[in-house]
Amino acid sequence: MHQTPTPARAGRREWFALGVLILAVTLLAIDGTVLYLAVPAMVADLAPTATQILWVGDIYSFVLAGLLVTMGNLADRIGRKRLLLLGSVGFGIASLMAAFAPSAEVLIASRALLGFAGATIMPSTLSIIRNLFHDPIQRTKAIAIWSAGAMAGGAIGPLVGGALLEVFWWGSVFLINVPVIALIIVLGAWLLPESKNPDAGRIDLLSAALSVLAIVPIVYSVKQAVGSAVDWTVFAAAALGLVAGWLFVRRQRRLATPLVDVSLFKIPAFSGAVASNALAIFAFFGLLFFFSQYLQLVRGYSPFWAGLAELPATIASLAVVAVVGVALSRLGRGRAIAVGLLVGAVGLVTVGLTAELTSFVGTGLGLAVIGLGTGLSATLSTDAVVSSAPPARAGAASSIAETAYELGIALGIGVLGSLQVAMYRNGLQIPEGTAPEARAAMEDSLASAAGVLGPADGDLLAIAQHAFTHGMQVTAYIAAGLLLVAALIAWRTIPSPKVTEDVSHGAH
Repeated sequence: MHQTPTPARAGRREWFALGVLILAVTLLAIDGTVLYLAVPAMVADLAPTATQILWVGDIYSFVLAGLLVTMGNLADRIGRKRLLLLGSVGFGIASLMAAFAPSAEVLIASRALLGFAGATIMPSTLSIIRNLFHDPIQRTKAIAIWSAGAMAGGAIGPLVGGALLEVFWWGSVFLINVPVIALIIVLGAWLLPESKNPDAGRIDLLSAALSVLAIVPIVYSVKQAVGSAVDWTVFAAAALGLVAGWLFVRRQRRLATPLVDVSLFKIPAFSGAVASNALAIFAFFGLLFFFSQYLQLVRGYSPFWAGLAELPATIASLAVVAVVGVALSRLGRGRAIAVGLLVGAVGLVTVGLTAELTSFVGTGLGLAVIGLGTGLSATLSTDAVVSSAPPARAGAASSIAETAYELGIALGIGVLGSLQVAMYRNGLQIPEGTAPEARAAMEDSLASAAGVLGPADGDLLAIAQHAFTHGMQVTAYIAAGLLLVAALIAWRTIPSPKVTEDVSHGAH
């Protein structure tokens, strides 16, 4: 009987190379969340408005998400290793700019540059993994570790930020990038193999522009509508985004070498995996953004203790690597993703129910449950995206998976963050006779209120804290509802063939 040749198994050098890629993706994820804990210190120093605070948190992910597809295609053309190393140099320079930013505007611009550089690094990581690991069992394991690095990086960000903020100024959360980037450049140049797509056509610049025009205005319009007020800019931005999106899809169908292979979305398992992955990330990072503020401004934790308090989510998202094989062999991929999303929803509801209790134990348990559930679903859905596409279109599938991931973060912060701000303002009951300055600060944000209200204004601060907590609870319940929808999508669209025992061992 003719046997198909078994793919070559990766050796020690490939696993060390994976380490460099994980370092890169973890750093990018840390940069998405490291600023969360620095918000109160940054507000005190630069005095940004509530909208500017959201932009500082968001612009990084917007630019990253907007450019991922284009940069993924550029990497296929000029070489994935080359683009990753070039992007790393740019990331180091942008980190220095952000660390010493003298104003909120300069900080927002620096974060945009960080996003641009990050977009050149991220697509190469998954594509290089496909070139390093040809054995499907090893590849599933490598993608599980890559995904754990991305999830854990997002969750470690506040801890790293907290530790730095105990000793240094808020800019130090960006300065820490520089030595890590130096390590990635040196080790990457030595360990990573160069690869490119030999058949890659030229990049269609009009498609690249349309992809950015489709993503950024829609995210902006959602942020404005939920966080500030519905005015003409909301409708104009939404219309621009939708028209650009329609033109983008139409153009991709006609091009010989499209930026995004839209035909991939005809595969139900592919589109289901992309949707469930984006929703899981949306809920996880959306919660983390204002949860860090809740720990400091409501519970009164120092930045470092706030980072420690978020550790259960980090540890649980790392523990996923140990259980992913068992989940695959017992449930099959689609059902395992759905169960992960359900577990995440239970965690979000737990956080909502325990947020006003004096003890932190229940909230800490809820965080661990969120980390485990969303970590499991994100890992398996990334693997599902890459494996449900034909091998020849793996690069295209990878960039779509990563765009969904970054859009999940950007929309999570933008939509859930804006919703939280709206709920906070709606729940504020400021007493008559409150000084105009105190009233304005309270109406702006809890961070502003905490900066303006003195020891004599304890009652006013308690009102603001209660409104913030209530807003967080409602937002957590809404996020839980979205995870239930994502679980249903995964259950119905992603196949769940039982994985054989040897694969389950390999996935551990």
